[in-house]
Amino acid sequence: MQQPLRIAVVGSGPAGMYATAALAESGRATVDVIDRLPAPFGLVRYGVAPDHFSIRSVRDTLDRIWDQPGVRFLGNVHVGVDVHVHELQELYDAVILTYGSSSDRHMGVPGEDLRGCVGATDFVAWYCGHPDADRAFFETWLPSVKHAAVVGLGNVAVDVARVLAKTPDELRTTDMPAHVRATLASASITDIHIVGRRGPAQATFTTKELKELGELEETGVLVDRVGLEEETGWSTGDRAVARNLEVIRGWMEREAPQGKTLHFHFMARPLEIRGNGAAEALVVERTRFDAGGQISGTGELFEIPAEFIVRSIGYRGVGLPGVPFDEASGTVVHAEGRVTHGLYTAGWVKRGPSGIIGTNKKDAIATVHQLFADADAGFIEGTAEGGFEALLRERGVVPVTTAGWRAIDRAERELGEEFGIERITISDRSTMLAIAEQA
Repeated sequence: MQQPLRIAVVGSGPAGMYATAALAESGRATVDVIDRLPAPFGLVRYGVAPDHFSIRSVRDTLDRIWDQPGVRFLGNVHVGVDVHVHELQELYDAVILTYGSSSDRHMGVPGEDLRGCVGATDFVAWYCGHPDADRAFFETWLPSVKHAAVVGLGNVAVDVARVLAKTPDELRTTDMPAHVRATLASASITDIHIVGRRGPAQATFTTKELKELGELEETGVLVDRVGLEEETGWSTGDRAVARNLEVIRGWMEREAPQGKTLHFHFMARPLEIRGNGAAEALVVERTRFDAGGQISGTGELFEIPAEFIVRSIGYRGVGLPGVPFDEASGTVVHAEGRVTHGLYTAGWVKRGPSGIIGTNKKDAIATVHQLFADADAGFIEGTAEGGFEALLRERGVVPVTTAGWRAIDRAERELGEEFGIERITISDRSTMLAIAEQA
């Protein structure tokens, strides 16, 4: 009988887990899933908004993949730091890179480096309980914020705005860590502005997410009408866009809110962030569509008061030493998932940050098919002898195993039971490692 291939999957988000499932179900491979964090599932755990329970429940589906024969989790191992890709290639028959897009795109405007201006990746990581989040900044900064601005017209921008707008009671049943709940409860934000350089017909948020903004307990929605009368695309054959436009038109017909307000500014692009050492205002220029359908500035400027500014204009991947990488797209260079024979990629670091969670399944399976095609053609021989854990021991790296993760999972569920909810995320790395080590 042919020896099963030894495969290393770098990254335990949806793409990595779907690739692992396809490999294990084939009966042709054993899989070590390597992640730099002590807990698996990537953006499903640390990127999906905590109040989106149905999407976050995908974790339970992914978690069952650890029960497949020959599948192991090895967390708390930073590929590119603790071990390099070329070393993995020596220890495994093949390596699949599925580590996602952990960085964010910048606006490229003056003042973007002022204190109080952050990427959505950082803010989302904090409120989801990511162990590397900058707790000190958010917990000292947010309580003093009165006005916030979110730049972007996608679902992440909507998530950020919604989390800032919700009351403590609306967030009570989420798995947010206690320090996140306390900080958000202490904030006295009166106005949240969502800013996008295009119109509502070009926005990429989904109708479900959009509608949620109109259902908040203590926050009303106000749409800035300027520029929308001539906005291209109010009439559209796209049903999803038409549903979004119907929601936005409904808001435009409402009376202005009297209390906490979420403002939409379409056809408006950021030009500058002003402040004396810290963000105080976002300078915005009105935009319009030219004859060719492109966005151009009108020269009309206005200021939005904002001590907290979150840019949400896209995720991007980062390169690993020795792996060909396209800086422009933020993706690994590949041909249909193959980087070289024996080295592959899947997910966002393969195609860019696009699609929904399920998109990664088809993408990952396609990469696995490419890997097996190479094996059938003799490019992957199945002769690797392993030794990864011995290498980690030599370097003093203690991985979190599947049993360690399951212990963390139990501890989070037990913590949640105390408050009558499913779980509370443990965000402190040392605590997570201590729990895993006891297992």
